[in-house]
Amino acid sequence: MNSYLVIPILGIGATAVMDVWGIVRKMLFGIASPNYALVGRWIAHMARGRFHHDAIAASAAVRGELIIGWTAHYLIGIAFAVPLIGIWGNAWIQQPTLGPALVVGIVTVAAPFLLMQPGMGAGIAAAKTPRPGAARIQSLITHAVFGIGLYVTGQAIHFFD
Repeated sequence: MNSYLVIPILGIGATAVMDVWGIVRKMLFGIASPNYALVGRWIAHMARGRFHHDAIAASAAVRGELIIGWTAHYLIGIAFAVPLIGIWGNAWIQQPTLGPALVVGIVTVAAPFLLMQPGMGAGIAAAKTPRPGAARIQSLITHAVFGIGLYVTGQAIHFFD
């Protein structure tokens, strides 16, 4: 299968696996899923020149923020699939393995730690949250699950190809 087609499928599949994990995590442990409306709010404010908020939840709501947030969530998932194929190439597509997918998933935690959380007022690596250690662990686990999702989706593509 063409890598230009594989990348979006991998990203969407891995993001969906991550979202299913969020549902399971809430059911089993009572840990809330991310609020993608707030991500949409943050992104919408960027279009108006505001990149940092003291607390994104306290910033003015923006029309369409929920759809903006969910769309961004899946587009980011697609973008995070690019390095997997960019580094490991067609060989990974032909024979998906867990190691590279997990590496990519775990490395992507840098985005929320260094961009999203500081921009939304939570500080670098959630330093300004009530329980930064717990927030960091949850982010790391969630991004590892994204990596597992890349692998599972790669296996599904390989199976159906």
